[in-house]
Amino acid sequence: MACVLLVEDDRIIRDIVGEALTEAGHEVTVAENGVEAMSALRARTFDAVVSDFMMPAGVSGIDLASYLESTAVPTKVILVSGLSRNHLGTLPDQVAFLAKPYRVAELVSLLPQ
Repeated sequence: MACVLLVEDDRIIRDIVGEALTEAGHEVTVAENGVEAMSALRARTFDAVVSDFMMPAGVSGIDLASYLESTAVPTKVILVSGLSRNHLGTLPDQVAFLAKPYRVAELVSLLPQ
């Protein structure tokens, strides 16, 4: 299964989704904002990053995707947002989008196996 970095500022969602991904057999590391996520990305590689599009602390999901694109490390990026996909502008090629609210099964289906 995949090694996943889950970036979510809402503690309840982070806990529920993190637990569900773990139960689905994935190795999950959590970060509560983009700054924590950047530290995790600099420390190790992940098969996938699941991140909110907008986050506090000045580092967004797009910033994370751009960083990963610049490293050329093959990492699937899944951005989630309550905003419509039309409101997010152009996303980098390697980025998948998942609208909130989503079902965990939808998220799992997007993760590398």
